Amino acid sequence: MSESITSMQGAFDLTGKNAIITGGNRGLGFGIAKAFAQSGANVAIFCRDAQKAAEAIEELKPCGGNYQSFSCDILSLPNVREAVAAAYAAFGNIDILVNNAGVSGAPQFLDMDEDLSDWYRILNTNLNGLVHMTYEVGKRMRDAGKGGSIVNLTSNAGLMVNRGFNMSAYASSKAAANHFSRVMAVELGPYGITVNALCPGFINDGFGRDMPPEMEKKLADSQVVNRMGTVMEIGAMAVYLVSPAARYTTGSINVVDGGYMLQC
Repeated sequence: MSESITSMQGAFDLTGKNAIITGGNRGLGFGIAKAFAQSGANVAIFCRDAQKAAEAIEELKPCGGNYQSFSCDILSLPNVREAVAAAYAAFGNIDILVNNAGVSGAPQFLDMDEDLSDWYRILNTNLNGLVHMTYEVGKRMRDAGKGGSIVNLTSNAGLMVNRGFNMSAYASSKAAANHFSRVMAVELGPYGITVNALCPGFINDGFGRDMPPEMEKKLADSQVVNRMGTVMEIGAMAVYLVSPAARYTTGSINVVDGGYMLQC
């Protein structure tokens, strides 16, 4: 059973908590890693780029916690199993899992190649990769009997159809991840493990670094708040979802998109 807060003192404090963040070396993942570190958590970054991971760890060090990186390809269940075991050996226990790693970019559905390689690449990464991590960490959380928090980074694209973007595979993967979050909330709730989805909109996270300036301006102007979001704003929501303040929040689909969905 998860404990409820009795005051706001320490309600958002993550001191002493150990978190795994997939894709935590850059973009949204690093924004979440930094927000967690600034809130007192220790962070294990799972990624494939060792150099970027080392740079991320160096930037986190001033926060004063334990920060380590682990090589992991979330598409490979054996690799996930090995990396998770290594993280548990290094940290002793994992309290938080953030499934952030994902991919996008594909032509319209009927223009995909005959092997549907883009479809399977995106679904395998955005859904099955998340499932691999949840399976391995979720079992250990359950067996440890200490509860825990799982946050799945999805997208507002999993809740809407955004005309003008080729998102059939991406949106489908994120919709599935949203519902998987709900189902896991029910299955893992009896063990004190909360599961929530965090659905960003358009964020300045480096993914669109090759975007033409006129397109970036158009996207910014399409937001109710007239700007793109920041990685730290997504990090702040992630902190809430894994903090003591959110122990009564599970199975929720949390949209952080500057009001973009209100206009679609």
